[in-house]
Amino acid sequence: MTSHPRLPALAVLTVATLAMAGCSASAGASSPADAASLTWGWRLPTSWDPVTSTAGWDTHALALVYDGLTQLDEEGEVVPGIAESWDYSADGTAITFHLRDDAEFSDGSPLDAEAVKENLERGRDQENSTLAGQLGIVTSVDVDDASTVTVHLDQADYQVPYLFAGKTGFIVNPAAFDDVASLATQPAGSGPFALTEYVPNARADLEKNDHYWNADHIFIDEFHVVPVTDDATVVAGVQTGQWDVAIIPPSQAQAAESAGLEVEEIKALTVRALDVNSTVAPFDDQRVLQAISRATDRDALIKAAYFGRGTPNWQPFPDGYSAHDENLDDLLPYDIEAAKRLLAEAGHPDGLELELALSEDDTALAEVLQAQWAKAGIDVKLTVLPVAGISQNYVQRTHPFVLDSFSGRQSPLQALEVLYGPEGLMNLGRQTPPALTEAIDAARATPIDSPEYTERIRHAVELGVTLQPNTFLFSWPRILAHPTTVTGIRHWLDVQRWEDVKVQD
Repeated sequence: MTSHPRLPALAVLTVATLAMAGCSASAGASSPADAASLTWGWRLPTSWDPVTSTAGWDTHALALVYDGLTQLDEEGEVVPGIAESWDYSADGTAITFHLRDDAEFSDGSPLDAEAVKENLERGRDQENSTLAGQLGIVTSVDVDDASTVTVHLDQADYQVPYLFAGKTGFIVNPAAFDDVASLATQPAGSGPFALTEYVPNARADLEKNDHYWNADHIFIDEFHVVPVTDDATVVAGVQTGQWDVAIIPPSQAQAAESAGLEVEEIKALTVRALDVNSTVAPFDDQRVLQAISRATDRDALIKAAYFGRGTPNWQPFPDGYSAHDENLDDLLPYDIEAAKRLLAEAGHPDGLELELALSEDDTALAEVLQAQWAKAGIDVKLTVLPVAGISQNYVQRTHPFVLDSFSGRQSPLQALEVLYGPEGLMNLGRQTPPALTEAIDAARATPIDSPEYTERIRHAVELGVTLQPNTFLFSWPRILAHPTTVTGIRHWLDVQRWEDVKVQD
């Protein structure tokens, strides 16, 4: 296999003079007059190596340089990516992927079955891999021929095509494995773009990858990622051209609309939630949890803290998604008197004192909750955690009641494992009712084209919501702002992609 040309160290260590001065990243290099350039206001990844990346939001940036064996369409359903097709063995314990003949890495070397095998084994076995948990089901990988690879599993699992649409299925050029540490800043993939220069915490400059199998649908020649550091100035930054497209908070959506910008309110797999440790009193009583939900006016919460940009929700998935159970809509509606009765039944007729942990960014949202719950006699003390406090609590479980957010995974059953599985990060009590485990396993063992699949996965969602302590508040969209000169942005439920996006003069 042809060696992948690595980025020179000088490019990685370039002093970010222009970025630090507030100049647009696209001003950092001269461009041909006819080259289409786009600057995206987003977050830079924790690592450009999908195996060591630690943040869920990294997937959006990583998808610029990597492609998955599969992809998800705008509805969150699995479609071909590097693999044109796949088929399962009769018992569901092996899946064979048929790769595209034209799949290549950005250096022009072939992306073949051996590369897929090496990637899956590295993700499963590398000591610091953040993908090991997902790939633990892989017992072996066979290279049948150059374009055919069979993945053997320790159980029937029809969710694998969903799983491989994200970081778990991103394929790295094995030529880079001689120095895997360098992948953190020098990605080597087969995605729509290739990184040309990276200044940590400042910017990433990329160019179109002509070897990408779907390159005919990529109309951006130069792509730049420049983080948004101040929400208050993001709209002005889009107006002045600092960014061509930028993520904006709900508080800035009206300002963007008033400025004549296009605002894309994109349904996403994101939901605000309360993480609860049900092994700690008083959260070991379902009536207390039901009282908290009853005391929450979700519509007012969205209006006050999210400027009306959101949808009340009692479950981890948005409406319209295959795993969303419409029977759970309005499960425990706002009712202060009902909340008081539930508290009295649970032995708290005079009210209840609680402590809610949160990040600094969630202070406004927490204060609205605090005021709402006080009407039911729930007196809440707010404890603001340091920046890494929420993620640390997943492991240390110091705080039993936490205001959090949840971003779904490519596989809906993987999302349920994160929320409810015995090792799930957001399952602070680390307890899973046997009935829920059985329901998740039954859905996993059901082919996704089976008429029973949707019923089984929604049953698992219902059990998780009704038996586990996590309380969901509302789903909120991914909001992008851009001028009318940027066209073709599609509303991807999962990873934001750039096929068919154009920038006009």
